[in-house]
Amino acid sequence: MSSEERKRVGAEREFCIQAGNCVMVAGEVFDQDDDGIVVVLTEEVTGESIEHARDAINLCPANALRFEE
Repeated sequence: MSSEERKRVGAEREFCIQAGNCVMVAGEVFDQDDDGIVVVLTEEVTGESIEHARDAINLCPANALRFEE
């Protein structure tokens, strides 16, 4: 059993304003669809991806991204 920290990420797609910051800092976690709306590529992140996801959450101007409990 692994003791590596894991966090779940989520996105409120209806709040997304298509800024793309999430993709720039956490492209392994987030993408954008054809309309520029955020898409979560992996709901559970570990390791360095946690920091990337945290950066994306903090940079999102629409507060559309979050860590889930």
